[in-house]
Amino acid sequence: MPEETVKAPGRTKVDVKTRTADPASVEMLTKAEALGVTTAWDRYQAQQPQCGFGLDGVCCRACIAGPCRINSKRENQKRGICGATDYTIVSRNLVRFIAGGASSHSDHGRHIAHTLHLVAEGKAPDYKVSDPVKLRAVAERIGLTTDGKSDLDLAKEVSEAALKDYARVDEEPCTFLTTTITEGRRKKFNHANIAPAAIDRQVVQALAETTMGMDADPVNLIFGGLKTSLADYTGMHIGTDLSDILFGTPKPIVSEANLGVIDPAYVNIATHGHNPTLSSIIVDAARALEGEAKAVGAKGVNVVGICCTGNELLMRRGVYLAANSASQELAIMTGALDAMIVDVQCIMPSVRVLSECFHTKIITTNPLAKIPNTHYIEFREEKALEMAKDMVRLAIEGYKVRDPKKVAIPQVKHKVVAGFSTEALMEIFASINPEHPVKVLTEAIESGELKGVCLFAGCNNMKQPQDEGHLTIAKELAKNDVFMLATGCGAGAFAKAGLLNPEAVETYAGPGLKSFLKRLQDAAQIDTGLPLIFHQGSCVDNTRSADLATAMANEMGVDVPKVPFVASAPEAMHEKAVAIGTWAVAMGLPTHVGVIPHVEGSQLVWGVATQIAHDVYGGYFIFEPNHAEAAKKLLEALNYRTWKLGIHRDAAKRFNTPLAASW
Repeated sequence: MPEETVKAPGRTKVDVKTRTADPASVEMLTKAEALGVTTAWDRYQAQQPQCGFGLDGVCCRACIAGPCRINSKRENQKRGICGATDYTIVSRNLVRFIAGGASSHSDHGRHIAHTLHLVAEGKAPDYKVSDPVKLRAVAERIGLTTDGKSDLDLAKEVSEAALKDYARVDEEPCTFLTTTITEGRRKKFNHANIAPAAIDRQVVQALAETTMGMDADPVNLIFGGLKTSLADYTGMHIGTDLSDILFGTPKPIVSEANLGVIDPAYVNIATHGHNPTLSSIIVDAARALEGEAKAVGAKGVNVVGICCTGNELLMRRGVYLAANSASQELAIMTGALDAMIVDVQCIMPSVRVLSECFHTKIITTNPLAKIPNTHYIEFREEKALEMAKDMVRLAIEGYKVRDPKKVAIPQVKHKVVAGFSTEALMEIFASINPEHPVKVLTEAIESGELKGVCLFAGCNNMKQPQDEGHLTIAKELAKNDVFMLATGCGAGAFAKAGLLNPEAVETYAGPGLKSFLKRLQDAAQIDTGLPLIFHQGSCVDNTRSADLATAMANEMGVDVPKVPFVASAPEAMHEKAVAIGTWAVAMGLPTHVGVIPHVEGSQLVWGVATQIAHDVYGGYFIFEPNHAEAAKKLLEALNYRTWKLGIHRDAAKRFNTPLAASW
């Protein structure tokens, strides 16, 4: 075992069963203890106690006169050196989190837009327009004419329109924002001046606004953060729309999930990260090199997914999902993973250190995400398949030196039914109501058959037992007849635990949800069956769920803040989760966060996030780490909206007046 691993942060003796709700992860963490290998859980324990100033968000590092630590209870520590108060510092730190998240998602979207442009110009021969119907739908939505244009001509125009949203020089709001929201949201964002004109400019302005000597007004700062979060939403929508065009819009598909999908008889490759331009071509290369794998004694090549790139491949190609974010190290510890190919975001540098204990080759591919002492192959779309084959061949070389004595794969895996893009959901609804598909969902809520809709999103966070929050809240909402969607590592939690299949409906669904899903199943005649929770994709695909909320609002004749629709991120961790949660609030959704962000150092900022945001935008944060309480608060939010909407409808009917617009 390498010296660096031996000297890693010490282990605090903690029952592994309290660290994760996933039995496969429990097995691997037990193995880690036996081997003396440290994981993210051990490093989290080694960090205790964490800095109280940092946890409260009152540590300011905006200039090198600091860091300044604010203590509102001590007269001489109420302000930083420059005079900044707790509310200024907390607000600035929060906005910088949002800017970081927006830059991550938006750079992802830019990469997809650039690839589509290369395809349109004939410079990326290994890719194609896989969904011309989605291409034309997006083109028409953003105001382009489609008659008489070839797919490639239209792809060029769509990609250029997307790229314009990154660098527009005028003040016109981003096209991929204004064309995907309700009229009510457009008016609200324009009135409050939080509709961004250009993604790149907005991220730069957010960073400028939060530097030393700049904005000290907490409300103005937070509104700047909301504007930046809408830039995040815009880049995410671009990423999802254009990925569908390039790789196909997901449809229902059956696969499996958890570490048991790693097969010792095969060359095993994990794709990890977020960008489907890399992971999709790895699957193609693996299939092309089956013969070379068999020549060294393997049965073939088994590609599995980790984190959001796993969700991308699961949704479109049925590739097995091995792990969500917290379990990425544990996949290596199976001893049967021959290569881990990574691109961007959520990749722990520790995977390289851990790989030295086994034989796994770590292959990095992006100039913005290098890890020392890995195999670095800078991926370029112009030579995609050729470069992907080079990576697969490295995995085959890894298989040849695999030590069978180190192989220990948890025999835990579950059937998964995924692939529920918003288009796929509408197609299912259309089997009952072809003219107004989403009305099938809204009428089920209005009749009381369903309580509403909940989107589960977010990450893994070692401050919570892995996956436990997602599973606990989802089971409670299912019992109470809530229609549920999932993305990202939240979707991964459900996939690993067996909640994304028809069997889970029988086990956990309440009578209303069960009857609703059965009615859909009978009408649509879907061979795969319908799951308890509908997997909508990776974290960038949260805009799919926002599109459903928008469609529901338009069908119900209201704005989103009146729709019985909530969001939950039980294990939020990344800056991206902060950005997503913020735009969800701006869109008008009650948004639960199960790990308290760094805002407790200012009661003013806390009040803006939990109360004032509701008054202005209709959405608000529910900060609640207790899973049972969180489920209760989410149900209360849904019930309140349904009750209030019913009151307004009755009043409008009785007095022959328009439906009240207030929330």
